[in-house]
Amino acid sequence: MRAEIVSVGDELLKGERVNTNAAFISRALAGIGVPVGRVVACSDREDEMVSVFAESLQRADLVLVTGGLGPTRDDRTKKAVEQLLGRGTELNQEAYQNLAVRIKTYGLEMSPSLREQAMVIEGSQVIPNTRGSAAGMIISCGKQFQNHYMVLMPGVPSEMKAMMEFTVLPYFTGLSKTIIRHTPIKTLGIGESRLAEMIVEVEDRLPAGTTLAYLPHAAGVNLMISTIGRDRDEVDRDNRSVVEAIVLKADKYIYATSEVTLEEIILGMLASRGFTVAVAESCTGGLVASRLTDVPGSSSCFLQGFVVYSNQAKHRTLGVPEETINKFGAVSEEVAQAMAIGCLEKSGADFAVATTGIAGPSGGSPEKPVGTLCLAIAQKNSSDLISRRLVLQGDRQQNKLRFSEAALRELWHFLRQG
Repeated sequence: MRAEIVSVGDELLKGERVNTNAAFISRALAGIGVPVGRVVACSDREDEMVSVFAESLQRADLVLVTGGLGPTRDDRTKKAVEQLLGRGTELNQEAYQNLAVRIKTYGLEMSPSLREQAMVIEGSQVIPNTRGSAAGMIISCGKQFQNHYMVLMPGVPSEMKAMMEFTVLPYFTGLSKTIIRHTPIKTLGIGESRLAEMIVEVEDRLPAGTTLAYLPHAAGVNLMISTIGRDRDEVDRDNRSVVEAIVLKADKYIYATSEVTLEEIILGMLASRGFTVAVAESCTGGLVASRLTDVPGSSSCFLQGFVVYSNQAKHRTLGVPEETINKFGAVSEEVAQAMAIGCLEKSGADFAVATTGIAGPSGGSPEKPVGTLCLAIAQKNSSDLISRRLVLQGDRQQNKLRFSEAALRELWHFLRQG
């Protein structure tokens, strides 16, 4: 069984909204052994929807459509399916009762446009909407489309996710005869070309049914090892063998082989050893602290953060000597070291991370161009003090993200080395 995803909405084509629904659906389908062959964004025009739906149904066993089920005039997905399949709509009593309860809860009255939310394509199986008003549908599309399936769901992510979890995935689990394993390999401090050179022998000997994808992002590159087959044990074995071979080749650059973040890994390392951390930030403006505190339970390890953007704040808040700033400049390893020491003393943490740099687009010089980052890590009751000077490339937002990634990467290396 192969699937395609059609995301309906002019806002997707105009770049006003990111299509997060397709990513969620693809991951969810992989979990039940259904690979996604194509993702399409389609406008709200009925004629274009009819064309896209027909093309996808000719190719894929399962076509999942999100969007266009609301009560307004630009919600035309049902109209397009009616035209495509030559079917009408009918009122579904269960969907209508659910809708009536929801409307009463909000103190509204049933209107023709709201009643339309309970109208479904003839012959479809209704997907209850536990988070909204528009009913979803599972439709067998008849002999004209080889009895392939179409699933209609709202574009609101919370509504779609509930439908996938409670109805769509259970329905199609029994129809899929394939097994898919996706294993991410997350790396730090290595570029795409260098990583490719390092694992070329592994890539040349991939087992049948296994693929390797490079996934560059703003702060580095990850890998995704995907294996598909019919025998669960064989799929697991082949996928695991490739992951282990890559780890053997590039271990010092790999921080995870699962869907976890660098922040989660770092906080896990700290928690397992009973350590705490604090941060002192200039150029990253609190981004390092934000990333660490995005992790649930981070309060057990993260004590506090200082955002000291001006020279006066560095001196007044963390005790960075004015003569150090005057002699070496605010963007220097010496100032980063003094920030880390001051952060350690003020917070009482076991480790302190400091960042100072030039995010741009202005403020650079030949000696310290835009993208220059100086960072430092200090440890309680230790003379160990690590500092680095890096020059990264990007716009202001990219640089801030890469600066934060560099700071977390150095902390990870530091903790990994014991």
